[in-house]
Amino acid sequence: MSAAALRAWVAALLLPLAAAAQPVITAAQQAWLNEHGTLRAAPERDYGPFVYVEDDGRVAGLSVEMLQLVQKRSGVELRWLPPQPLSQQLERARRREADLLTSLRPNPERSAFLLFTRPYVKVPALLVVREGQAGKTLASLQGRPVAVGAGYAVEPFVRSSYPGVAWLAVSDDLQALRSVLDGRADAAVVDAASAAFVARRHSLAGLASAGEVGFDYELSFAVRSDWPELRAILDAGIVAVPEPERAAVLRRWLEPLQSDEMAARAPLATRLGVLLVFFAVLVGIVLYARRVRVKPARPRPRGRPPQP
Repeated sequence: MSAAALRAWVAALLLPLAAAAQPVITAAQQAWLNEHGTLRAAPERDYGPFVYVEDDGRVAGLSVEMLQLVQKRSGVELRWLPPQPLSQQLERARRREADLLTSLRPNPERSAFLLFTRPYVKVPALLVVREGQAGKTLASLQGRPVAVGAGYAVEPFVRSSYPGVAWLAVSDDLQALRSVLDGRADAAVVDAASAAFVARRHSLAGLASAGEVGFDYELSFAVRSDWPELRAILDAGIVAVPEPERAAVLRRWLEPLQSDEMAARAPLATRLGVLLVFFAVLVGIVLYARRVRVKPARPRPRGRPPQP
């Protein structure tokens, strides 16, 4: 089964999960929005596929589309500020020069000046290898070089879980994937969405997924800490997004690591492994989304993966 056929099958599977969700916004929340008018959103410049800048200067990504769906249900009006690296956007928010950021996880430092919504996407970290080597695992790579983003949230997890691996800290996911292709590393640990996005954007052929490593990225929207009303409004908007619309955004951006053309050249075991991982990721995201829609929000784990 090709990746395209699998996506179509998953789409059919998701249709019965649809719910006619309605906007959840109170009169008091509407009054708050009317009082504050258009809010300022500060996009990261290069955290694809979640939020990044296209060649034509347009802000795009999974988080941008999810935010647009939330806006339709909540009535929030936004103006995008100029895209900047995450550190600069966080400083804008600290100075109250920005009202909303996307694609974040809470940590103690940021929680001092930001409030976080419930997560809207959950993406696993993958072990990425060269084609034909999809049977590798971190346990089998003891003493071998494996690339991971320096300072990324997954780095301390894999270092403590697999101390025998010769971890190679790199600046970003692009460098991690290139290190696999040029032989500096036997594998790389990269989140599933970023791995596929970077590989396509930079034409990095010859990579495959060897499976998940046991670490998930949960991303939320963040708002200035003196505006808890805005967090409640965005949470209501997240809950109100119908499941088919949410799933369509996820399918559009969470592609498998290999394209159909690449997969056609890969060994059968590699193709099946990639498709199974892709299917498991999508089903897991949908089940997770259904769970957070029906349960009250609980404190989320600390920490946020730095931008690639």
